[in-house]
Amino acid sequence: MFFCDPPGRTDPDALHNFGRDDIEYNYIFFHDQEPIHLDLHRPLFDDVVRRNKDINHHQRAVNQAIITSEWSSEVVDEICKIYDWQHYYYFYHGWAALDWYRGYHRTWLMPQPEQRVITKSFIAPNRIVGGKRDHRILLLYHMLRNQRRQAWISCPEVCPYEKQSIVDLSQKFSTRYSDIGQVFQQANLPWDFPGETDHPMHSCWLSLFDLCSETLAYVVTETVYFGRRNHITEKTFKPICQHMPFVLASAAGSLEYLCRYGFQTFGSVWDESYDQETDDLLRLEKIAALLQDLDSQSPRDLQQIYQATLPAVQHNYRHFYGGDFERLLWAELTAMLDQIQHDFRV
Repeated sequence: MFFCDPPGRTDPDALHNFGRDDIEYNYIFFHDQEPIHLDLHRPLFDDVVRRNKDINHHQRAVNQAIITSEWSSEVVDEICKIYDWQHYYYFYHGWAALDWYRGYHRTWLMPQPEQRVITKSFIAPNRIVGGKRDHRILLLYHMLRNQRRQAWISCPEVCPYEKQSIVDLSQKFSTRYSDIGQVFQQANLPWDFPGETDHPMHSCWLSLFDLCSETLAYVVTETVYFGRRNHITEKTFKPICQHMPFVLASAAGSLEYLCRYGFQTFGSVWDESYDQETDDLLRLEKIAALLQDLDSQSPRDLQQIYQATLPAVQHNYRHFYGGDFERLLWAELTAMLDQIQHDFRV
């Protein structure tokens, strides 16, 4: 078994392995934490193959596989062809969210949904905006261009990961959106939330309770956006655990993918047709149009819209904390392990 440690690292130096000498050179590579980007991860994948050959004196594996947390992924299909790997899947980030957000349902950090007074349209936290997450630049561009009225938006001036200004990073999109650099130059960045500075990283815990408690919707800008693939992380579960509806800026079909795990979305309250739009740039434009519509509503209308979302909001909360989601994940995980045992029989 090959895996990367610590979590989040995907360079060859982070590759570890455990093994036995009596299984005819079989190996499984767990790449279940991070999304796959072949341009970044080719050295890692090559090293998995090389190390297995070194360990087994250049004997070819009888069975070789990769385990990911990507569903219906064109990228996974490609690497399986390149490396002749079998593919197995389970929802790693569902387990991570259950671990990281456990116990919050026993706190009083936010008012109950029926007690909330909604005065803001949406909240959109943004921190890393470069590299493989530059879809956030485009969504921010649309939100800033639409001139927010009653929304909470955070936006860095310099990407803390790429160490480049958002103005410079945005130039790759200037052919389609000629004013994108000007919009960011005139935005007086950075934008921080009240009481928050430097866009702190809040992956493994919930936060922004006061702001979220007065806000209608949470805008989740997921890690993966472009291409045919589904890879949802713990980010999507933050609004679920805070009794909030959400708008999901992710790959096409992500809402449908989430519903496979028993969650409900909000198509009966607002237009969620963006989820079926396979043109990545057009999908962002549709998301931005939905957010602009929400931001144009009066506080009274925002309150009514929130009330209309409550059946799905409360279902999602109970589904996450009540054990049903975990039971689905457990059935999925054990089915995967049974399949591996069947396929790798020697």
